[in-house]
Amino acid sequence: MALKTKKKESPQKCRVNFSYSAQDAGAVFLVGDFNQWNESSHPMKKDGTGVWKKTVMLAPGVYEYKFVVDGQWQNDPGNQDCCENTFGTTNSRIRVD
Repeated sequence: MALKTKKKESPQKCRVNFSYSAQDAGAVFLVGDFNQWNESSHPMKKDGTGVWKKTVMLAPGVYEYKFVVDGQWQNDPGNQDCCENTFGTTNSRIRVD
């Protein structure tokens, strides 16, 4: 689930918190058009309750993203805003203001 915080670190970017609940997962990565869909550049960290988290700084705009959970690409179950992609599936989408 993507959650924007209102506190801005700079005039152009703000913190966006992503989370994915997968207690039994061995590894979760955040991928999206903001990191060129790189499967290793944004590893997420698991907290004590099995929720994987990652905070990124994003400029205002609309971004598409997914989670890679133990090698399997997954949409964000906490975000109903999706769009079609070129592979015939969907990506999760977030707007940063």
